[in-house]
Amino acid sequence: RIRTSTDYSQLGAAQLVIEAATENLQLKQRILQQVAANVASDCLIATNTSSLSVTQLAASIEHPQRFIGVHFFNPVPMMALVEIIRGLQTTDSTYAQALLVTEKLGKTPITAGNRPGFVVNRILVPMINEAIFVRQEGLASAEDIDTGMRLGCNQPIGPLALADLIGLDTLLAIMEAFHEGFNDSKYRPAPLLKEMVAAGWLGRKSGRGFFTY
Repeated sequence: RIRTSTDYSQLGAAQLVIEAATENLQLKQRILQQVAANVASDCLIATNTSSLSVTQLAASIEHPQRFIGVHFFNPVPMMALVEIIRGLQTTDSTYAQALLVTEKLGKTPITAGNRPGFVVNRILVPMINEAIFVRQEGLASAEDIDTGMRLGCNQPIGPLALADLIGLDTLLAIMEAFHEGFNDSKYRPAPLLKEMVAAGWLGRKSGRGFFTY
């Protein structure tokens, strides 16, 4: 039942559209504007952003009251959680419909406020960034850092392997959004993270990150 298209006019009959582009504000705004121009005024439009402002994204489209954040976790088929994020403009009806769709998909929704990173990434991504600082300072190898967190904190995957899975470029974009959004130096991206992204070592998708794939 899956069909693909690069033609936005194919979205005309959609009741819900979820944008899932990379964490780039201008790119998302451009896509959302094209979506809004091709769907009915009562079509729910959602973003899968993991760090950007739902309110700011909503402001870029007509009828922003039907806009909401619906943040799935990677890998989506395996992860049960979805964060539902209301923007300032989001109506109660939009929120209720987003909850209903999420539950019909067999996911468990939690409601988060519109702040950078929302709930899970607000906690998780700085932890990964700190693991990168530990690696950068030579306190331990990547293998030992991940073994320590798996066996010492009962995490199913170590933070550096998780960074490689997420994509180091995506991780950097999230940390930069935190740093800008909170204006707090505790969210500064680790220099090693920035250097690895500059080198094109993005993790699993490039074949090399903290580990080789």
